Amino acid sequence: MHPKPFVIGISGGSGSGKTTFVKELARSFSPEEVCILSQDNYYKPREQQHTDENNEKNFDLPESFKEEEYHQDVLRLLKGEDVVLKEYTYNNPLAEPKLVTYKAAPVVVIEGIFVFHFADVSNLMDYKIFIDADEHIKLIRRIRRDQIERNYPLEDVLYRYQHHVFPSYAQYILPYKSSCDMVVDNNVSFEDAMQNLKTTIRERLNAPAQ
Repeated sequence: MHPKPFVIGISGGSGSGKTTFVKELARSFSPEEVCILSQDNYYKPREQQHTDENNEKNFDLPESFKEEEYHQDVLRLLKGEDVVLKEYTYNNPLAEPKLVTYKAAPVVVIEGIFVFHFADVSNLMDYKIFIDADEHIKLIRRIRRDQIERNYPLEDVLYRYQHHVFPSYAQYILPYKSSCDMVVDNNVSFEDAMQNLKTTIRERLNAPAQ
């Protein structure tokens, strides 16, 4: 019988540094040791996204994602099956998505803004981590990312933060902070929390099979 992997959930608001945290974690372990499955790969196509009262697409709602498909792929990983996905290209029509294989591993990290809100996915987790930062810090990071990496106009970034990002954070993300096993203060650095998590994972990987 395939031993159940240790499942870690990681969430936090946009600009909290969640992606940087997860990338640092990925650099510390091989794909055979830790599989990281991002909710971002499950965005619905642009034409299926909700449009707000100003005719702007809102990508910051739980229904923006293929929740059931995500849940089923997590279950596959937990059964020891690999998952093959097209990478998400942030609705960039010029980007050619690649096929990415996620290998089943003894530790599975499920990360994304709504992974705690999706009950079927959240119930599979053994350990939950909330990446936190002050609101003004998150906004500054969001502006830097969207202006520099994605070339979005400042007015567009601020509109989305005020009307989409923050309301969704308050309703669907923040309420789960108090029930997490670890809350990471990432206003400046997450180094101490990262070292603690790496230690936890290494202990899990080195533990004798049950």
